[in-house]
Amino acid sequence: MLKYTGHPLLDVGAATIAAFARKRDLKLVTKADLESIADEMSHAYVRKPMTSFLTSVFMNSGFVQPAYTQEQREAYASRVLYAWRDAPVSDSQRCLFTGDPAVAVTLSLKDDIPPGRMYRQHMPLTSGVGVINFYPSGDAGLPISGLALLCIHALPLGCAKCGGKLLAVHADDPELMVDFVAEFLEHNLIAIDIARHQGSNKIQEAKATAKTLLIETLLKTDIKRAERGEQSHAASVTAYHFTNLGQAPDIVMYHLPLELTRFLSYVESPDYRREWNALVGRGWRLSKPKRRKRKDGKAQIIGGEDDSTPRENVLYEDLFGLPDNARWFVRRYFLRVPIRTRFEDDPRRAYSPRGEAGLVSWHLTELFLREVMRVENERIEQIRGFGDRVASYVSEQDDKRFFGQLFEKRYDYFRMNLIRANLRAVRSGRQPLIDFDPYIRVFEDGEEVARPDWRLARDLTLVRVIEQLHARGWLGTNLDAIPESKLEELEEAEPSA
Repeated sequence: MLKYTGHPLLDVGAATIAAFARKRDLKLVTKADLESIADEMSHAYVRKPMTSFLTSVFMNSGFVQPAYTQEQREAYASRVLYAWRDAPVSDSQRCLFTGDPAVAVTLSLKDDIPPGRMYRQHMPLTSGVGVINFYPSGDAGLPISGLALLCIHALPLGCAKCGGKLLAVHADDPELMVDFVAEFLEHNLIAIDIARHQGSNKIQEAKATAKTLLIETLLKTDIKRAERGEQSHAASVTAYHFTNLGQAPDIVMYHLPLELTRFLSYVESPDYRREWNALVGRGWRLSKPKRRKRKDGKAQIIGGEDDSTPRENVLYEDLFGLPDNARWFVRRYFLRVPIRTRFEDDPRRAYSPRGEAGLVSWHLTELFLREVMRVENERIEQIRGFGDRVASYVSEQDDKRFFGQLFEKRYDYFRMNLIRANLRAVRSGRQPLIDFDPYIRVFEDGEEVARPDWRLARDLTLVRVIEQLHARGWLGTNLDAIPESKLEELEEAEPSA
């Protein structure tokens, strides 16, 4: 009966029906399951608080028309939510999404639209009744089958509402999509019950921002899969943050490519969870209490305790810039270089390899290099080996000056400092810090010609060196060896890094 079509809103609606029936495969959904969710919607959609909730989804539909009586709302619900049963179908029109015969009933109580055609009040972000723009041959409206119509109307239950908009998550892996929908559906059903008991017209939104909520939910589904003994399936994910409200319909898309979802599936495993959660914990931005001016001119705090609830995690938010901002990401989160920003609540302002050396992890960085940046294993091992030799030299020779020189932003200075340290190591009877061939492959494209990504190699070397010096205990007694002025220069050099 039900099938995925590739259209994100319809597919999320179909996944919602499956999740409501506590099934993860559309093939297992029965007619009884369709009846069950149609009954739930026909009861909930015609009453508060859902009538207010649906305003931003099915604008001008019979569910939200203020002039409709309760009987009219129920009649409208019966017409659109049960059209899949035995409603007459068209001999000439086929559903745009499924290819099945379109229904031949009018999807309005006023019979003011052609049978079997849906518009903006039925399908978010399409055109209204009578508008012929963007339709083939100027034939307004879209033909739709009864099952597709049910899927579209199930959509809101399987979306999260945040920032006044709905967040629908579509994935290449159908089971992952059902996992997302199940999380949102559970929250929505509980929120609906709470609002009913409180006599409220408003369903509580998710407290997190859209991107933070998306990452939180993805990681939660990975944990639940592991608890069920299932393997995480790598899949690309696209989220649609949209509203169909009034004169300002809008949609923003957030994409997580396959490489990133695979990386995130690893970080919640026992091998990486502790290190990853430490970085996440330092990424929360607290929302400020709401204030308003009193008549005497003084500021008064309004709102409850929830005003200070963490809503946004900058680490999660910055994941959406990957892989394009991968070099910047390494420097910010794995090397802990602070960012300059005018926002006082931005936790990245306080990042510091001095104060957070315990958060610098080559283990986690290496995973990022392999899964997100797709760096060759040979180059990773060369950088790791070079970092180990440098860390050993610095700690044993107590060479604080050379350690500070590793933060150099100019390649010619960086190279000369390495050559001088290499000479000192050899003269003291140690093995050379630099092997010619590996160094050339890591830092140079030709003789004295720096690779375009040499700064990335320097940052990765520093990650390994800082981790090793911290583990040896040397860094704990020589924190001043990390030059704050050099960190500022790294920030300035960022656009060309």
